[in-house]
Amino acid sequence: MSNLLVMKFGGTSMGSAERIRAAASLCAEQHRVRPVAAVVSAMSKVTDLLLDTLRHAEAGDGDGVEQRLELLRQRHVTTAGELLHGEILARTLSKLEETLGEFDRIARGMLMLGERPPRSVDEAVAVGERLSSELIAAWLQSQGTDAFAVNARDIIVTDSVFGNASPLMDQTRERASAVLKPALAAGRMPIMTGFNGATLDGRATTLGRGGSDFSASILAAVLDAAELWIWTDVDGIMSADPRLVPNAKVLTEITYREAAELAYNGAKVLHPRTLAPLMEKCIPVWSKNSFAPEVPGTRIVPETGDDRKGPCAVTSMSSVALVSLEPANAALNGAKVMARSIEAMAAANAELLALTSSSYRQNFCFLIRQSELPAVVEQLEQTFALELAHGYLNPIDVDLDVGLLAIVGEGMRGMAGMAGRIFTAISRTTVNIIAIAQGSSEITIAIVVRRAGLEKAVRAVHEECGLGR
Repeated sequence: MSNLLVMKFGGTSMGSAERIRAAASLCAEQHRVRPVAAVVSAMSKVTDLLLDTLRHAEAGDGDGVEQRLELLRQRHVTTAGELLHGEILARTLSKLEETLGEFDRIARGMLMLGERPPRSVDEAVAVGERLSSELIAAWLQSQGTDAFAVNARDIIVTDSVFGNASPLMDQTRERASAVLKPALAAGRMPIMTGFNGATLDGRATTLGRGGSDFSASILAAVLDAAELWIWTDVDGIMSADPRLVPNAKVLTEITYREAAELAYNGAKVLHPRTLAPLMEKCIPVWSKNSFAPEVPGTRIVPETGDDRKGPCAVTSMSSVALVSLEPANAALNGAKVMARSIEAMAAANAELLALTSSSYRQNFCFLIRQSELPAVVEQLEQTFALELAHGYLNPIDVDLDVGLLAIVGEGMRGMAGMAGRIFTAISRTTVNIIAIAQGSSEITIAIVVRRAGLEKAVRAVHEECGLGR
């Protein structure tokens, strides 16, 4: 498909009738000159509402479930009424009610069982995207664009890891070629749900964190798109969080690797998994603002083609935990403890943000997200139950009073003195460094500091590296 554009709209870009009209206008504008396929998130806060409804169902709170079901219904029915009229409104309301009925059935089933089976959760939380895809497709139809809603479970084939599934690209390409390519060739515009898919035998799955962006990149890859545009509510990827650094600037262009590192270390950009299908195909990505479409945004490419020196951005995370393990005596091999700890983190489906160790004492520490801490600690306690019980391993130490600071840039590779400048800048703010990690690629320097000093450290490094406007 020549010159295909895939566009993805996040929750804020789909958050109201006004925003849906704006997103549809952007789709229609491009559709007049090239083939377009769109991927949409649920309306803002709807996924949270769906999950909250399921939590109340699991807890046996029937009244809470009823209240939330009504909120969900009113949000979408009201939006449909603001967008549509006449026959197309009636037809769309019928589709919305059918989808809402499916969620109602699942929630009431959980209410009866008193539990939330992962498979049922995946089927339920995808309802938000299905509702928003019907709304924007109907609005486009009312304006003369031949758009149609597509449930991603009919396109994206995944493994059976419910809650964090991975795509099976060959099978997904077959389905996309069979279902979407003929429609695109006929001038139609598919509006696909983000975040969800299904196993080969049809069981509903979701793609985990960053799932809607991931859906868009999968679609772009299997359709051999020319570009992917991801619409959010910010002007692009910035040199730092503007809430912490007032003079942070929008980055004109960055590489896939830089974007992945920034996302992994807390920046509100594409999730690293999102970039994987695009990197193989070298498909460029634009991060753009649907509230200000005239702003160019940030382009993400395999290589920037310039000769940048030093970092391009600094990012941070405050909701992290530093977990430390130390053998109580030399009888326990530190390398084996580390290997088993990493296996435990993998079993907990946690992401390792940083890892440092001491060669003599054989102790080491690693950084994870606080949201993943309970599952990680549980896995570690199971893995080392014997060693902890007999005192071969000191008690697992968890420090929540920490934050992560990461400096990212292709231009840092081989740049002598950069680490020293960064450490000196942080020390001038009287912030103590707890741990340091740098990968062999030299694209990222990760630094753990006390949480109270995190913001000061971010501003100091941003200024030291000359990243501001």
